[in-house]
Amino acid sequence: MRILSVHNRYQIRGGEDESRQSEENLLREMGHQVEVYEEHNDRISTMNPLHVASKTIWSQESHHIIKKRLQEKTHDIIHVQNFFPLISPSVYYAAKEKGVRVVQTLRNYRLLCPNALFFRDGKVCEDCLGKFVPLPGVMHGCYRESRVASTAVASMITVHRTLRTWVDMVDIYIALTEFARQKFIQGGLPAEKIVVKPNFVNPDPGVGIGSGGYALFVGRLSVEKGLDTLLGAWEKLSEKMPLKIVGEGPLAAQVESAVERLPSVEWLGRRPMSEVHELMGQAKFLIFPSKWYETFGRVAVEAFAKGTPVIAADIGAIAELVDDGFTGLKFQPGDSGDLASKVEWAASHPQQLAQMRLNARAEFEAKYTAKKNYSRLMEIYDQVQSAAINRG
Repeated sequence: MRILSVHNRYQIRGGEDESRQSEENLLREMGHQVEVYEEHNDRISTMNPLHVASKTIWSQESHHIIKKRLQEKTHDIIHVQNFFPLISPSVYYAAKEKGVRVVQTLRNYRLLCPNALFFRDGKVCEDCLGKFVPLPGVMHGCYRESRVASTAVASMITVHRTLRTWVDMVDIYIALTEFARQKFIQGGLPAEKIVVKPNFVNPDPGVGIGSGGYALFVGRLSVEKGLDTLLGAWEKLSEKMPLKIVGEGPLAAQVESAVERLPSVEWLGRRPMSEVHELMGQAKFLIFPSKWYETFGRVAVEAFAKGTPVIAADIGAIAELVDDGFTGLKFQPGDSGDLASKVEWAASHPQQLAQMRLNARAEFEAKYTAKKNYSRLMEIYDQVQSAAINRG
């Protein structure tokens, strides 16, 4: 099978990009031919803002490039991972003009929300959900804190709703969890076209033993990730369990301040993935305090691979991934007191925590291995191609 993978990279490499690359590499390992069309946001700094806005709605350049690629070589599938902002939905139309089936992975909520997060002013916001024109996102400047930039994104969403692009030009959408799938259905995407396939971890990092005696946070240091909840919990703990924080982001100064106040908190900055996995394997548990509707929770699945339980906020997709009392614990999102109580319970119940380690690893093996993921992806690709044959 020959697949053309399409994606727009951000300046900062993150979980979306890691997951996309893992999928491409897995397909190659299994003998498929994978070609890539990539744009990078670094280009934006050299472009006129009006040009960027117009490309967000329709990139003639991307449309031409995709048509040419599809003319030069036969492809079975065009798999769009992320088209925003420089590639645009024009690539769907190029694929349709050449008779190639389109799969779109929904790695964020961009088709429904201008900032792609359903998050504003430190809390969940669904003001644009279900609205044909996402005007609240424009009024609040939700994309890049700019009404002008938000207008460009809202225009892209509205124009392609008007053209029925989201309904007619994509054959199958892949949501990463059932929670995310339901949000997209609420937002107007056709339910029959949305399937669920989670992310995965490859290669398998192997099981850790959890002997480090510390809790671990891994992620972007940002408001939506719940850093204030995490640090607030450590202020409240009666016994100061060590906490290691891995990551970089806009709240770095807040983390530095916490390190100065709380001797039990250590900030490690950004670390190579091999080191992160080692830290996960030695941790008593991973803490996932997000305040927004995560579409998945790759860090939690990496922890499961290491046999490490997860204490997670009971919100969005991460609440779907963590089985309370079985693979980890859940707490009320944004409630540092509730998080502190869960941390204290886990620290004082070593036998239950040991069983959770076994359960977490079993959950990984049942759902999040490369083998399981490849099988599911092939089912989806076969479904798309079978539909094309039946319509033909």
